[in-house]
Amino acid sequence: MSNIIPEKALHLEMLKKGNFNVPDFIYVPARDFENGNFEKLKTFLSRHQESYKVIARSAHPLEEAFKPGTFDSLETYADTAGIQYARNRIIKMGKTVSRLSILRQHKFNHAPELNLEDMGIIVMPFIDGSGVMAKMLGNSWEFGYCRNRSHKVESEPFITKTPHNTGLLEISEDIQNYLGFKCEIEYIVSRDGEIHVVQAKDISQIETLDEKESERSVHLDGIRRIRKRRNYRERPVYVMNNAEFYMCIIDQCENIVMQNESSKPHIEDALEIIASQEADFENFALKYERYAILGLSIDPPKDLYQIASHYLDEMPDLQAPLSKALYKNLYKRDYFLSEADTLIARDDIRVNLGSHDAYGIATVRNPVWSVFWYKDRDEQVVQQLKKLGFRTGDCIGIDIDMKEKPTVYRL
Repeated sequence: MSNIIPEKALHLEMLKKGNFNVPDFIYVPARDFENGNFEKLKTFLSRHQESYKVIARSAHPLEEAFKPGTFDSLETYADTAGIQYARNRIIKMGKTVSRLSILRQHKFNHAPELNLEDMGIIVMPFIDGSGVMAKMLGNSWEFGYCRNRSHKVESEPFITKTPHNTGLLEISEDIQNYLGFKCEIEYIVSRDGEIHVVQAKDISQIETLDEKESERSVHLDGIRRIRKRRNYRERPVYVMNNAEFYMCIIDQCENIVMQNESSKPHIEDALEIIASQEADFENFALKYERYAILGLSIDPPKDLYQIASHYLDEMPDLQAPLSKALYKNLYKRDYFLSEADTLIARDDIRVNLGSHDAYGIATVRNPVWSVFWYKDRDEQVVQQLKKLGFRTGDCIGIDIDMKEKPTVYRL
C-alpha cells in the first residue's frame, strides 16, 4: 500500500509539469515516517522558512475513494517535528472526528477498508489567502468561496457562477482540459490576487441530479404545481433532547447519593445511559444514509451540565469517570450532528459550514439544510413538536414556501 502514490499527489505533479501555478510541494509517504527518512523533507523545508509554517495535507493512498473533506489539512511549523505532529493529528482525527463518516462511507458508498497508519502527507508552503473551489456542473462552472478567517468581519461561504477574476474560469477550463477528466479544483487566492492550484480531484464518476434528470427528460410547454423543485425533502429523523438526557444522569446521581451507607453506589447506571445514547447515535447514522436531526435541546443546558459534572464531587472516585464520559459525549454528539444533512433546531444552533460542506461535489445532490425557529419562540415550538409526537425513526417532510418559510410534517 505504501508504494501507491495518492491521486492528490499525482494530479498536482501533472499540473506542475503542465506549468500551472502549483505551489512547491513534497509528498512524504507513510514508510518515510515509519523509517524516519526525512532528508528530502528537510531539504524542502529549508526552502520555506519565510512564514515559519507550512500546510500539511492528508494524502492516503486510498483517499480518492472517499468524499472530499473526510481527512484533514493542518497548518504546522516548518520543521520535521511539525510535520510529524500534523500527521499524527490527522490520523487521530480519522480515528475520532471522522470515524463515523468513514464507517458510513464504507456502508453506503462502498468505500474500501483502510489502515490510517498508511497515511502520507503532502507538504506545501503556507499561503495567506482565501479558498476557492471550482467545478463544472452540467455545462457551466460554479465557484465556491470559503470564509476568510483572517478578516475581523468574515463572510459566510457562498456559490457563484461568476468568479471574482475571469482568469479563474480560464484556468479551471485549462486544467480540466489538460487533465482530461471532470474535476473539482481547489485554489488559494493570495492577498495580492495570485491564484494557486492546491488540489484537483477526479469527479467524473460522481453523478449529479441535474445531469441524470436531463438524460431522462423531455421538455414540455408548461406546468401547474404547488411546490417548487428542491423546496421539499423527506428524511428519517433523530429527535435529540439533551435536557432530558442530563436530567436522567442527574436522577442517577441522586439515587447514588441517597443510597443507604451499607449499599455500594453504582455509577455504572449513569455511565450506561451515556453509552446507550452514543450507541444510538452510531446505529442511527449507519442505518440511514441521509437523515435529519430534530433538536428539541441540542446544546446541553449549562446548569444541568454543571450539576451532572459536579453532583458527585464528594465521591471523587465516582465523579471522575462520570465527568470524563460526559466530556467525551459532547464530541460523540458533534460527530453525529456533522453527518446529518438536515438540522432542525433553534436559530442560535447552526451548521458551521466549511468549504466541502458548503459547496463540495458531495453537496450537489444533497445540500445541507439548516431549518430553524427563533429563540424567543423556543418554548412554544418545542412544546408543539412534543405535542405532535415526533419520535426517533419517524419520517418527516420539510416544505419551504415562496417566502422561504419552512413547514415540518410528521409523515
